[in-house]
Formats: sequence, structure tokens, C-alpha cells
Amino acid sequence: MRPVMTLELLATPAEVSGVRRVLRSYGIDVQLCASELVTNVIRHVGEGVPVTVRVWRGEGGRVRLVVTDPDPRALPGLVAAAGAEAESGRGLALLDALAVRWGVEQEAGRKTVWCELFVEAGTSGTPERPGRRRRSAGALGQASARS
Repeated sequence: MRPVMTLELLATPAEVSGVRRVLRSYGIDVQLCASELVTNVIRHVGEGVPVTVRVWRGEGGRVRLVVTDPDPRALPGLVAAAGAEAESGRGLALLDALAVRWGVEQEAGRKTVWCELFVEAGTSGTPERPGRRRRSAGALGQASARS
């Protein structure tokens, strides 16, 4: 299956809002997850690095979002809950809460962070998500275990 949409961009704050705008038809959950993943590239890899964002519509209302950057070493991972005064540290917790599952794939010269979300076709609303069976692993090579 080929991506429905592919965006190639440089990771900058201005591009984050552009990604949200382009993904509006996929709904707020997809927009938020894409924003967080591109923002993580800016923060942990560097501003101005090339990023590819791909989106697929799957069966049963699932959407797969993938963000690829050129640094296989800067790996995302869930951290302990951010305090009320913290300015960062909530992005992957948000992704973990919204996604059915997510994970990281490393390759030579790049990494891809991906997630799958439930989205109603043709709407920008956020549907009810089925309950979780267990907590997400959500780190390197370990898919989050939800259905």
C-alpha cells in the first residue's frame, strides 16, 4: 500500500503549523501526533533537517502516520510524567494516549517514528477509541500493544 500523502520538508517551527494545516482532513488526533513528531525532530535532531511525513488510510478507520528523519541515534521514549511547571516532556505521552499503537524503526542513516490512530473517514472529528489492553511499550522497535 502506498501513502495517501507524502510531505517532504525541513523541520522548522513554521513547517509544524503547515503540516497541521495539510493534515486537517485527517482530524485533530492525526494533526496533534504529526505536530509532536515533527517538533521532536526539531528539538532532538535539529532545526532545518529534512523530514518526510507520510500518511496512509487503512481499513476500519485506521490511519498510519510515519515521520522519518536522518538521525537513527536520537530515539524517542516515554518519560515519567512531566510536572505542571515543565515546558516539555508531554509530546510522546500525548501520542501514546491518542494512538492505537506506535513504535520506532531504525535503519542505516535514518529512523522512522510511526503511529496508528482511529479516524472516521471524511470527518475531522475524533471518534471513540477502543480501550487499551495493556500499557504501551512505545520505544525502540517495540510497538505499543493496543487494539
